[in-house]
Amino acid sequence: MPIPDDVTGEEIDADVRQELQSLPKGLAEDVARNLVMVAKLIDEDPEQAYGYSRVALRLASRVAAVREAAGFAAYANQKYSEALAEFRAARRMTGSAELWPVMADCERGLGRPEKALDMAGGPEVQKLDKAGQVEMRLVAAGARRDMGQLDAAIVTLQSPELASNSVQPWTARLRYAYADALLAAGREGEAREWFAKTAEADRDGSTDASDRLAEMDGVEFVDAFDEEADADVPPAAEAEKDQDTDTDTDTDTDTDSDSDDDR
Repeated sequence: MPIPDDVTGEEIDADVRQELQSLPKGLAEDVARNLVMVAKLIDEDPEQAYGYSRVALRLASRVAAVREAAGFAAYANQKYSEALAEFRAARRMTGSAELWPVMADCERGLGRPEKALDMAGGPEVQKLDKAGQVEMRLVAAGARRDMGQLDAAIVTLQSPELASNSVQPWTARLRYAYADALLAAGREGEAREWFAKTAEADRDGSTDASDRLAEMDGVEFVDAFDEEADADVPPAAEAEKDQDTDTDTDTDTDTDSDSDDDR
């Protein structure tokens, strides 16, 4: 797959670059450039990102960072079985528990929420950092919802991280999941409160909490493009249009009168 000339491979993280040092220099550069393309496209064009990940995987399947990138690219394309296999391979190579939450979410994607819950109670969770533990909590709550256990999902999300007033990278997503679960359970007043708290914490617009809040409040948004289109029509043109309509009406009336005379 073609790669833009301005992508050098130097853009990747230092840790990944160090992993690639086990490869011949030219090969390492090719792999790095493909990994950069995966990172650049995975949100806006996941299908194309997946294609670059397959190239990197073909070139260097024994590099953990490559297996991890391939896993995330497959995950973004809802290829959960493939993603899970790649994440497991990366975990075997590194021994890290970092991918445990996303592996559990793959189990959800495969229709196995019970397995995801088993993983949420596993010893690997204790090895996760705070962000990873919050992510695991989100996955577990999602699994509860998959199983129709709304109240249990709400309880799962109740945590010190949810109650904290400090804004962390995970705060908006955690609050949003809680608000959404409350709404699904019919607790609209509480849901509105937590959508508002989500909007306060969502500094980069990663959720649609503001839209959900407006929807609950019955606020309707007018399409600005329609307003601009109406504004582009000058008043004189509108008057002329009305005059033409009146003339057409008069003509129709005259025609009808002539027809009556003929009869």
